[in-house]
Amino acid sequence: MGLIEGVKVKVLKPIPDDRGWLMEILRSDDEIYEKFGQVYLTVCYKGVVKAWHYHKIQTDHFAVIKGMAQVALYDMREDSPTRGEINEFFMGILNPILIKIPPMVAHGFKAIGEDDAYIINIPTEPYNYEKPDEYRLPWNDPQIPYSWEVRFR
Repeated sequence: MGLIEGVKVKVLKPIPDDRGWLMEILRSDDEIYEKFGQVYLTVCYKGVVKAWHYHKIQTDHFAVIKGMAQVALYDMREDSPTRGEINEFFMGILNPILIKIPPMVAHGFKAIGEDDAYIINIPTEPYNYEKPDEYRLPWNDPQIPYSWEVRFR
């Protein structure tokens, strides 16, 4: 199974030197770049599920900058060729990637491992306090065929 229509992944490259390291997350000349709205940090406590939410207008760009997160996407778009599909990513310090999440693709995340997950989001729209483009579904919504449980292998 491939990526949900419109979802893109950029592999991030840490650049180390004798002082520490730097990692570019999103550039205006990246193929994945659409436009800038704002940048914010969200922290997810270890073992907590923050899901599901979606937007009707904005596109999100997630990068985990500390810890690890299990990130899941669900395509809710009526006219999408990938409607009903799930994408799952394990991202963070051990897998530094940026995920582009289009409007009407529900998404959520859970901090995994020993630490909280620090997630940078670069949405295409600034947050509108009077009329937020933020819609929520329960973390265990039965219409989304996804389980946040650990799958023992």
